[in-house]
Amino acid sequence: MKSLAAESPEQGQVPELIAATEQSLPVQADALARARAFAEPFIAGETLDTGENTLAHADAVAQILKSMGGSEAMQAASYLVYASSHLNKPQEVIAKAFGENYAALAIETTKLVKVQQQTREAQDAGRPLDDPKLQTENVRKMLLAFSRDLRVVMLRLASRLQTLRFHAAGKTVAPPSVAREALDVFAPLANRLGIWQVKWEMEDLAFRFLEPETYKQVAGLLDEKRREREGYVEQLRSRLEAELKSQGIQAQVHGRPKHIYSIVKKMRGKSLEFDHVFDVRALRVIVPEVKDCYAALSWVHDQFDAIGSEFDDYIARPKPNGYQSLHTVVRDDAGRPIEIQIRTQAMHDHAEHGVAAHWAYKEAGSKGYGGVSASGAYDAKIAVLRQLLAWERDLAGSGAGLFEDRIYVLTPEAAIVELPQGATPVDFAYTLHTSLGHRCRGARVDGVQVPLNTPLQNGQTVEITAAKEGGPSRDWLNADLKFLASHRAKAKVRAWFNEQVKHETVARGRELVEKLLQREGKTAVKLEDLATQLGFKSAEDLFAVVGKDEFSLRNIETLLRPAEAPLAPDDFLLLKKPRHPDRTPKGGVLVVGIDSLMTQLARCCKPAPPDAIGGFVTRGKGVSIHRADCSNLRELAARNAERLIEVEWGSAKGADAAVYPVDVSVEAADRQGLLRDISEVFAKEKMNVIGVQTQSVKGTAWMTFTVEVADSARLHKVLAVVSDVRGVRSARRR
Repeated sequence: MKSLAAESPEQGQVPELIAATEQSLPVQADALARARAFAEPFIAGETLDTGENTLAHADAVAQILKSMGGSEAMQAASYLVYASSHLNKPQEVIAKAFGENYAALAIETTKLVKVQQQTREAQDAGRPLDDPKLQTENVRKMLLAFSRDLRVVMLRLASRLQTLRFHAAGKTVAPPSVAREALDVFAPLANRLGIWQVKWEMEDLAFRFLEPETYKQVAGLLDEKRREREGYVEQLRSRLEAELKSQGIQAQVHGRPKHIYSIVKKMRGKSLEFDHVFDVRALRVIVPEVKDCYAALSWVHDQFDAIGSEFDDYIARPKPNGYQSLHTVVRDDAGRPIEIQIRTQAMHDHAEHGVAAHWAYKEAGSKGYGGVSASGAYDAKIAVLRQLLAWERDLAGSGAGLFEDRIYVLTPEAAIVELPQGATPVDFAYTLHTSLGHRCRGARVDGVQVPLNTPLQNGQTVEITAAKEGGPSRDWLNADLKFLASHRAKAKVRAWFNEQVKHETVARGRELVEKLLQREGKTAVKLEDLATQLGFKSAEDLFAVVGKDEFSLRNIETLLRPAEAPLAPDDFLLLKKPRHPDRTPKGGVLVVGIDSLMTQLARCCKPAPPDAIGGFVTRGKGVSIHRADCSNLRELAARNAERLIEVEWGSAKGADAAVYPVDVSVEAADRQGLLRDISEVFAKEKMNVIGVQTQSVKGTAWMTFTVEVADSARLHKVLAVVSDVRGVRSARRR
């Protein structure tokens, strides 16, 4: 009979598809005979891993390609693929004898064969893979990544089909990895290309090897021989097409006899017994317009006994993926169920090749067939492809491949790893594990030691040499050195260095706090208790702010020292004695209500006009002036509120105007000339630097500048200029 594969428009496109793949293969006289003669001395006495003679396998592959519509040029390539592994310089030798295009095809296909072989060996050896489903998806991606044109795909399809045929003919069992790869990768790919006959045969053969008992059981349930069943469907197809035509409906009707694997999938996917699988016999009706769909449906229901529960109108209510069609199941005169799908040509094209993704629909299914779902990570990328043929034509027109921005390499255990184009062994290490990336010190690619910034290529096997401990190099973040192409890996390296800076800051803060405790003779104080009393959640939080100069050690000193005794009434009387009422205090601060009282600027916060300030009466040292937001002042006020006193800045100007020392903290990436560049900024802004403290740890510099200012508001503008100095990360007043 004429099956769907023989009659559908898509199958009719296969020779056209083949022709599109061969546009770059130059026509050569006797290319097939020449290629076979070229390869025969190398492969005639050779045996493949399957036990099949290599030359016989190549002959069979060429014949399969011919049956699919492949020209002699493509058939010739099947021999060159197997001969290339015997040549010292296959690219040069084949290019000289047949041309660059033949050479490129042979080399690319050989690479892919090697990659697949490594993956199967790993699976057969029982090596655990992180995620078998993800690994299958990556094999699919790698197949497409290698397929810069469809010639590689067609050669691999034909080769895998022949391997399955060889085992079936010899009644030997194909390795599970070979059968599984055929079922999960190659059969869906054949389906995607519209090569239905290859898909069906490959699925049935692979399933026969993977589940022989189930295969035999279902085969026995098919009470009609396949030929008889297909003959029946063809009679039904011809009758339906002719009678629809007589009703004025120009319809193309295609038979869809189900194969064993398809039947098993339907039984498992819908939890059905064999008797309830209605589409063992099925027809598809394609009509010009939507109105013809319903007209054809009406006629079918008039002629046959319809099963009402099995009718679905996906035209009025399309599936979420956009699929449209009418589905009905009817019974013939003998009571045998027949599934009939009715759709327009546009609906059919969309279902087969459109964004609805035939691969996702048929291989996963919205109702949950085993396998990945249509919303999976892999299908999300693949489903949007119109079809591989359209992709390949775009490729030929644009000169850029769909997967040009991705490559696929292997671990020593043959797990496939997806990386961005230009990725290096360092990217590879970070993709496997963050810790491995940090400790990466060397790499071997296909067994050869290479520099860590070597760009990787499709299909290479990468092995990382790692230190027991350690971290990344700063060179890895240097874009000019090209150690990293992956944004994810770059982020992990930056995060490591940020964490190191944090550790170093905490260590610096811990050291400062512990030294203070030693000076004060308070080494018995528990650090966690100290942090809690100061309002921090943990000692590490305290160390972090101290290490960044954001928390004054004076706060800790105040907490540790006993509170001074309250002032006696006589002390307050002394404060009220005016001295030199006509003079502004030397420090530029006026104590409200009291003239010429001795004042001193607190070193913990170093106030300067126009900061809001407050005064605290000390014993024997007059009034200590603090910034109003000083944490020390808050602590003193909490303990001795009666000693707070209102103060304000004096109004001296010009030559008599006072200047005030303030501290500025700068954090920067250390480099030569950094101190000079920052100092020049202060000099240009006419700010006198009276003190500098610097510390550099592993490339990070912490600097504290003490500068004299008359107006702290102007300081903020100067700090903005300091922040623009190369390498400066932050500049702020302490």
